[in-house]
Amino acid sequence: MAYIINAQTFTDARGSLNSIDKLLPFDIKRVYYIYGINPALDRGGHRHMETVEGLFCLNGSCTVHIDNGTTTQDIVLNNPSVCLVVEPGDWHVMDNFGKDTVLLGIASTHHDKADYIYEPYR
Repeated sequence: MAYIINAQTFTDARGSLNSIDKLLPFDIKRVYYIYGINPALDRGGHRHMETVEGLFCLNGSCTVHIDNGTTTQDIVLNNPSVCLVVEPGDWHVMDNFGKDTVLLGIASTHHDKADYIYEPYR
């Protein structure tokens, strides 16, 4: 099931810095980001067979709906130091995007269409 990791934040008069070094429970194979999002539409709508993902909302906010076939949860991402780790098999849909939202995804695998499952559990 998906879970939250908090990145260590270093703040001083110049601003704040977060590092992803040794934060995620996997080796990074792919990085992507979503922006210019139409707030009336959802993103995601799939699960993976192998891929683990870390989702960071770098700007704005969104809600991530997770369903692993047994448990469901809704997680609001609105802090760039918070990472939602999405496990293989976690159906995930992102919506309720705030203005100028930027959602960063970090994945354990390279993109592979065969890893995607587009059928929800229910």
